[in-house]
Amino acid sequence: MSFPVSIAFRRNLTAAVLAFLGFALAGCGYNNVPTLEEKAKASWSEVQNQYQRRADLIPNLVETVKGYAAQEREVLTQVVEARAKASQVKVDASTITDPAKFKEYQDAQNQLTGALGRLLVTVERYPDLKSNQNFLALQSQLEGTENRVTVARRDYIQAVQAFNTEIRTFPGVIWAKLFWGSKPMETFAATAGAERPPTVKF
Repeated sequence: MSFPVSIAFRRNLTAAVLAFLGFALAGCGYNNVPTLEEKAKASWSEVQNQYQRRADLIPNLVETVKGYAAQEREVLTQVVEARAKASQVKVDASTITDPAKFKEYQDAQNQLTGALGRLLVTVERYPDLKSNQNFLALQSQLEGTENRVTVARRDYIQAVQAFNTEIRTFPGVIWAKLFWGSKPMETFAATAGAERPPTVKF
């Protein structure tokens, strides 16, 4: 009679100890590091999503402008080349801890942003193009995408800030070093000249 009680008691005790350890680990931040890391990676995926959406709009925009302003070949070429370069530089979630790769990606995207800005300034010289419905629709989509890029980058920066703070502060630093081997993630820096407002011409 005492034998079954002893086995039941041991099982209950083991279950209680495991439950206690689970709650203790969860309560002391063991799961925070991978949770925040996954959130930052998901945010990074959204940044890439929006940059890809922008890259997909550019060929149609270039073709529309070319139909009206073929003589602006230099600006159109700059946009096409910047798009190609930005599309070639890949930074996935596993390499956002590499400052050199991240900078290369950001620089390529900044070049594309600059080339697009020059293209849209060029368009100002062509009233017929500015009133073209196809161009207006593409411009509107591009503006919407730029807004989405800004939001996605902001969300990514916040997610990385939370992750980097967790792996540098107690107790997260212990879990990051001993169990996860986590490294700080890179975040976006302001583009050179971003402190000056853009010139708007109508």
